[in-house]
Amino acid sequence: MATSSKSQPAKPTAQLRVCLTLTDLQPQFASWMSSPVGARGYVAMQGMHALLVEIAPGLAIQRIVDRALKQEPGLEPGILAVERQFGVLELHGRDEAALVRAREAILDGLSAKASEQLRPQLLYSDIIEDITDQHAVLINRTRQANMVLPGQNLLLMEVAPALYGAYMGNEAEKAAPDLSLVECSMIGASGRLYMAGSKDSLRKAQARVEQLLADVDGR
Repeated sequence: MATSSKSQPAKPTAQLRVCLTLTDLQPQFASWMSSPVGARGYVAMQGMHALLVEIAPGLAIQRIVDRALKQEPGLEPGILAVERQFGVLELHGRDEAALVRAREAILDGLSAKASEQLRPQLLYSDIIEDITDQHAVLINRTRQANMVLPGQNLLLMEVAPALYGAYMGNEAEKAAPDLSLVECSMIGASGRLYMAGSKDSLRKAQARVEQLLADVDGR
């Protein structure tokens, strides 16, 4: 009498959400990313390069960091976060080629291509002119970088997936280094950027970031 065998359930696989490189970390952005928050590890310095990866489900990011650091042990992990839905990794170093090799090892482990990442979706983009003192107080209670001062103008941008928030922060500072980075978030449902300064510089940074996001390859 033949015995029936149950098929084995498919092994869960991780989904690539974001895999991007930040070149030439800017002074304010590097300082913000290295601030003493629970997700932070090794300190990133100005002029370094960074590899950012976001995947789902969140716990799979532990396999990603293991693979990357065994491939390139000279790189430093600055952020390793497992949140409700996604896992986030940031690696940095001065050797851009090492980051490329780590990136390829990660993609090979996921059986994925960089073009399979999710394209950024810009959810909000606005400039508020002449911030009131009461408004500035509220923003400064939760910011992790510089303070916004009453009378300044404030650029606000929001993007999904969240990890593109880091891309916005570094590239906005490149486009207009005279601006003040007030807040930047890159973990969660969406990423957000707050920058303060002159209207002309804010518009310049806003236009540059919007163009860069539109140019990102993905699905």
